[in-house]
Amino acid sequence: MLDFDVAQTRLAEAGKRPKDTENCPLYQAAGRVLSRPVIATLDLPPTDNSAMDGYAIRYADYHAGRRLSIQQRCFAGEQPQPLQQGQAIRLFTGSLMPAEADTVIMQEDCHEIDNAVDIRQEPKKGSHVRKQGEDVRAGQTILSAGTLLGAAEIALLASQGIIELPVYPRLKVGILTTGDELVFPGQPRKNEHIYNSNGPMLAVLADKLGARVVHVLHALDTSASLQKALNTLLKDCDLVLTVGGVSVGEKDLVKPAIEQAGGTLDLWRVCMKPGKPVALAHARGKPIVCLPGNPVSAFSVFALLVTPLIRTMQGRAEILPPVHWGRLKTSREFKETREEFLRVRAEPTPHEIPGLVPYDKQGSGIISSLPWASGFARIRVNTAVGNDAVVPYYDYRYWLA
Repeated sequence: MLDFDVAQTRLAEAGKRPKDTENCPLYQAAGRVLSRPVIATLDLPPTDNSAMDGYAIRYADYHAGRRLSIQQRCFAGEQPQPLQQGQAIRLFTGSLMPAEADTVIMQEDCHEIDNAVDIRQEPKKGSHVRKQGEDVRAGQTILSAGTLLGAAEIALLASQGIIELPVYPRLKVGILTTGDELVFPGQPRKNEHIYNSNGPMLAVLADKLGARVVHVLHALDTSASLQKALNTLLKDCDLVLTVGGVSVGEKDLVKPAIEQAGGTLDLWRVCMKPGKPVALAHARGKPIVCLPGNPVSAFSVFALLVTPLIRTMQGRAEILPPVHWGRLKTSREFKETREEFLRVRAEPTPHEIPGLVPYDKQGSGIISSLPWASGFARIRVNTAVGNDAVVPYYDYRYWLA
């Protein structure tokens, strides 16, 4: 069987990084990937300003017991007068620092009476002043190409007055489920049918990563149905994901359908549980990844093997998210001839790392384990692991984002 880490690397490298770029409005940029670095054109803060509600003074004017006259009250958004010697200016958080002032005394340390202020606590020179450029300097690279944009990045871009930015086009993903036994939710179901959970699941997973799901198609177990669906997906999508139908049974027709579409397929038996059968193909210059049909297996393969490929094709700088550590909390021992990825829930402990509680049932058809879990605990091949063992933890928050 193919080593799990080797399979992960091969899939991450199976797609091409994007070359095209487009402009995107700031307010629509969440989930997009920067195609070029962004250079600051403005110091942040643009000028010195007050970090507190309080009083701006010259530090040299402070003497214990000395009362300073209030020269002006200046709110944020107003222009302060130059500070005169021996006086103070009432400021508020965000107010510009007056010329000649170098220190802000927060209001809790002051007492105002008769338009003058008593300073009750000796200040430190320069205290509570946000200095121009202390956050960002003009000319500084604030975001690199390949950055995935979220609320924090958009806040930084907005602080520079940016309203449009260069991004890579959204990756177009097509999903193909197969099998005569499947019907989509909302359709009539006979006794011999089961509802198609893989199609909606994979569509949501791809969408959450910022991809654009163009099609979610289903093909019957016939060459004509598969060929028609594949032709549509290869025409309209950058990446195709198929589910089921790549084994060696009489109705496993995905492989010949890919070959008829001009592709070649490499079927792997990956050393992982769940999710051993995985196939990679290229047709018309586009990658096709064939996932196992069991929903938990499809979910696991997508999270651990397909998301690095998607990140590559999106142009992201970070392809493999971090792997954390946790401590198993279990009454049983795990030992497998494949790398096992347990569905676990992370729980806080007094220690630095979380406790990882496995779901009671770990079968590849146990869909209820997916919403219950917060990630995967990795059990190394041929290694006996039990309670309190420290193991790698693949957190959904990072691997599915």
